[in-house]
Amino acid sequence: GLLLQIVPKLEGQSTFVVRPKRWIVERTFAWLLRYRRLRSEYETSTKSSVAWIYTAMIHLMARRLA
Repeated sequence: GLLLQIVPKLEGQSTFVVRPKRWIVERTFAWLLRYRRLRSEYETSTKSSVAWIYTAMIHLMARRLA
């Protein structure tokens, strides 16, 4: 039930321009990169990496709810 829409950069863009929905993804990546373990490839399996991403997002949401 999800629709994936890729929002490309504008033609000839050299500076940051706010694009619809793109900032949501970039902000989420920035939140995830605060966690040292997710900054580089420590995990050998994809399942382990996904588990750490879930753990980080659960931690972020729990902090915002508290």
